[in-house]
Amino acid sequence: MRSFTIIQNFLTAILIPFLALIIGLCSFPGIYIFFKIIDLLGISINSFNEIDSVPLESFVITGVALGMGITAWGVTLVILSGLLGGLFRPRLKPGKYPLKSFVTIQWAWSMVFHKIALFFLPFLVPSFIGNTFYRLSGAKLGKGVQINSAYINDAGSVTLGDGVVIGGKAIINAHLTEKGELVMAPVNIGKDALIGMGSVIQPGCVIGEGAIVASRAVVPKWTNIPAGEVWGGIPARCIRMADGTIPE
Repeated sequence: MRSFTIIQNFLTAILIPFLALIIGLCSFPGIYIFFKIIDLLGISINSFNEIDSVPLESFVITGVALGMGITAWGVTLVILSGLLGGLFRPRLKPGKYPLKSFVTIQWAWSMVFHKIALFFLPFLVPSFIGNTFYRLSGAKLGKGVQINSAYINDAGSVTLGDGVVIGGKAIINAHLTEKGELVMAPVNIGKDALIGMGSVIQPGCVIGEGAIVASRAVVPKWTNIPAGEVWGGIPARCIRMADGTIPE
């Protein structure tokens, strides 16, 4: 599809200035906070022209102001990325779509906002700000969910029940590409389930209530883990059943 290639190249060309625009807009609160702190404490930026005569505390205060400004920028970036990601996320039904199609372009465009958020999101998980980002992006989160990962992709197709814990750097994908197609399938994780650190959950998986996915396990696509079971390994398999017995 020549038209697909042309549009793909065009969108790639405008992606960099668009990224710069989002980062620049989000820097406003941080810049304001920085200069406001400096002004309130009576520190003049011009005084740094004579570096040897600047009191040590001025450097300390300036450093603190800079840190607070950067943090304000990061939080603003994450929240705005969540809002835009939720607004532009494709409402795709589970299924297979040609990889070279406008549906795929729409999906890829929506993923850009998650990539922008990754500038600062890893520093905000676990926290209510990280959970807010995922909710704004379209994820369905129950009460008491603890997300320690910045890599829940396709948030609009992910459901986490009450009390779910997602371990550090765990990856949840509701998509994959294979045989020239984009495959979309939701991921559902039941109440009180634990997804271990560094594990990978592929599209279409259903994790039952209270189930445990061990650290660094890889759960293949469309796997159904029954409630209460423990799965581990690559590919993941049951290593302890719900009644505590070990399968042969």
